[in-house]
Amino acid sequence: MKPVARLPQGACRDLVGVLCDIDDTLTWEGKLVPAAFHALWELQAAGLKVVPVTGRPAGWVDHIARMWPVDGVVGENGGLWFYLDGQRMVRRFAQGEDERRRNKERLAELALLMPVHVPGAGIASDQPYRELDLAVDFCEDVPRLGPEAIAAIEREFRAVGATSKVSSIHVNGWYGQFDKLAGCRALLAERWGVDLDAERERWLYVGDSPNDEPMFAFFPHAVGVANVRDFVDRMRSLPAYVTDGVGGHGFAEVAARILAARG
Repeated sequence: MKPVARLPQGACRDLVGVLCDIDDTLTWEGKLVPAAFHALWELQAAGLKVVPVTGRPAGWVDHIARMWPVDGVVGENGGLWFYLDGQRMVRRFAQGEDERRRNKERLAELALLMPVHVPGAGIASDQPYRELDLAVDFCEDVPRLGPEAIAAIEREFRAVGATSKVSSIHVNGWYGQFDKLAGCRALLAERWGVDLDAERERWLYVGDSPNDEPMFAFFPHAVGVANVRDFVDRMRSLPAYVTDGVGGHGFAEVAARILAARG
C-alpha cells in the first residue's frame, strides 16, 4: 500500500465519483467525524458523485440517502441500493420480496443460536431495520471479542450455507450471491448508465475492513484509511493506497488530496 500522497493528480482530476464505506471510514470510535462529513459536501460541490457503500441496514440507508450530501447509498453489503429521484425514494433489492422473506425466516432461526454457539456475541442493535442479512455484533454494543470468536461466527454462517463478511464492528451473513461491488454496479448502471468495468479508473473507493475487499480488488484507485492495517492478515486484496489518518480523519485526507488536484 502506497501513501495516499502518491495518488496521481491526473487520476484525481479524471474522477467522476467517490465511493466509500461508513463505519470506521467516515466515523471513528462510533461517531461521524465532522471533517469527513464536511468532505462529502465539498466533493459534491466539486461536481463529483458521492455514494456510501455500507453494511448498515435498509432503515439507515433510507435516512442517509435522504439527509446526507450523497447521490445514492448501497447497503447491507450490496444487497440493496436506494437513491432520491427528485423527492421520490427509489428502493432496489438484489432479491425479490418472497426470497427476502424466506431468507429472513432462516436467518431469524440462526440469530437465536448464534449467541449460544459463540458466547459473548450479540445480534446487532440495527437488526430490526435489515431486509437481507443478519448482523452479529462483536464490538459495537458488546465487549470486544477476539479473532477466534469472529472466526467462530463466520463458521456458524458457513455451516448453514450462508455468505459472511467481516466489517470493523459486525460479521454480516446472508443467503444469495451479492457483495458491495455487485450493489455498486447495479446502482451506477441504473442511476447514471455507468458501465463500471469500462469506467472503474474514474471512480475511487475508500474503505477499512475485509468486507471492502471486493472493492479493493476491483478499483485501481482504492484507498484504505490507516486502520485497514488492522486487517491485512485477513485479506488477500489490499487497497493501492493508505492514509496517515484513521477512520473519518483519513477520509478527509483523501478528499483533500482529490480536491487539491482538481483546483
